[in-house]
Amino acid sequence: MMKLRHCKHGGVSLCDMLMIITTLLVPLSYASPSFLSEPIVTKPRHSRLFKSALEQENLNKQQSDLWTPLVNQGWKPCIDSTSTSLPLPDSSGYIQVFLDGGLNQQRMGICDAVAVAKILNATFVIPYLEVNPVWKDTSYFEDIFDADHFMNVLKDDISIVRELPDEYAWSTREYYASAIRSTRVKNAPLHASENWYLEHVSPVLESYGIAAISPFSHRLAFNNMSVDIQRLRCKVNFEALTFVPHIRNLGDLLVNRLRFPVVQSDDVTGTEYLKQVVDTKGIKGRGKFVALHLRFDKDMAAHSACDFGGGKAEKKALARYRKAIWQGRVLNSRFTNEELRNQGRCPLTPEEIGLLLTALGFENNTRLYLASHKVYGGEARISALRKLFPNIEDKKSLASAVERAQINGKASLSAAVDYYVSMHSDIFISASPGNMHNAMVGHRTYLNLKTIRPNMALLGQLFMNRSINWSDFQAAAVKGQKNRAGKIKMREDKQSIYTYPVPDCVCQQD
Repeated sequence: MMKLRHCKHGGVSLCDMLMIITTLLVPLSYASPSFLSEPIVTKPRHSRLFKSALEQENLNKQQSDLWTPLVNQGWKPCIDSTSTSLPLPDSSGYIQVFLDGGLNQQRMGICDAVAVAKILNATFVIPYLEVNPVWKDTSYFEDIFDADHFMNVLKDDISIVRELPDEYAWSTREYYASAIRSTRVKNAPLHASENWYLEHVSPVLESYGIAAISPFSHRLAFNNMSVDIQRLRCKVNFEALTFVPHIRNLGDLLVNRLRFPVVQSDDVTGTEYLKQVVDTKGIKGRGKFVALHLRFDKDMAAHSACDFGGGKAEKKALARYRKAIWQGRVLNSRFTNEELRNQGRCPLTPEEIGLLLTALGFENNTRLYLASHKVYGGEARISALRKLFPNIEDKKSLASAVERAQINGKASLSAAVDYYVSMHSDIFISASPGNMHNAMVGHRTYLNLKTIRPNMALLGQLFMNRSINWSDFQAAAVKGQKNRAGKIKMREDKQSIYTYPVPDCVCQQD
């Protein structure tokens, strides 16, 4: 195509004609499949409830305990080993793992991998993080987590090295991708037992001095584990894995600006981006905020196979995406939208989570921090939530481009900041279960912090009832959320220790 800067001015030149043609053609691009994959939702889907929610004043005075911290529930963190502290025995070799998924899935994989190294009495190599095909992040472990802190906290539990010694330098991700290798353990079953690793991985270590386990995601069981192995997993997750200083610093900056509302100054430069404190005297809940994880990205919407009100264009776009990415492996697509909603298998839309928060008694001046990746449908999808709660913030609204420079284009670093801010919020709520939800529920349970877990099945049924009025919806929502705001839930058979850390990671107080 000819470069327009070479055109001359004056008359109806070739440049003018090109510009006219370009202007006429631009609107046609919006009819392309790529545009249809990002639907525009301009009207609330639950218009009757939405209208009533907007009219609420002095909501639920009986819900005044919303911001009250959780009472002591009789548990305290408990991660110390039950065995006497002894010097580490000689290592049996090196354990490598290659971790896929997003930040929170990788976090759980790290915890499991440390436990496996302990089981095998092996030296743990700081893990390699795969490039996620969705987030496309090339960050290394040490870009996200404080490696020095990690190694120091675990120094009495296992041996850890940042890199393999020169004699094993050949053991790279590329090496294992090129052919079948005797040092690669590829057949680790999901939720494998301690004995499986002793029987199948120990011989590899004995023969070669190194074993690379890949894939490694959910490869260690939660049941029938020794107390010390369970506590070690807890220690890694809740104590050893801290973020690098610049992530913590940015997180602290965001938390401070959420607790002390500010307005933008005229001079948008670096740390002076937001500096004038707003007078919020008299506002209920001053200094408090809710971290909200919408979990409504394109992948989630497609994988759920639910109807989100975007019309035929959205349904077709999501179906095409689902087929291209998962090639018919989405089991949910075999069920109708009504069946999925009755089972609580549809993620809540931003509008629906806004209606839930309003029903629970959160006033419209509540500050919300959006801890989410890109929302499917963009700002149009969020608009209903923003009308209910105008004080919505995120990283971009709270910090300047200069302040965000070190995390720009890095999905894992961005997610780490969201994790940090969410851990410092007064209340955390996720629109649907997932890795972020699971990690946050577990971590906040460990520290006895308030977390609202939506009753997905009940809400799915309520939102399908088109004739329900606000009073009935509110009463049902409040009743359905009882005991779902941080009350201790004991881990059940085969459930994740990272989501339900009681009783494995805590002890009863005297």
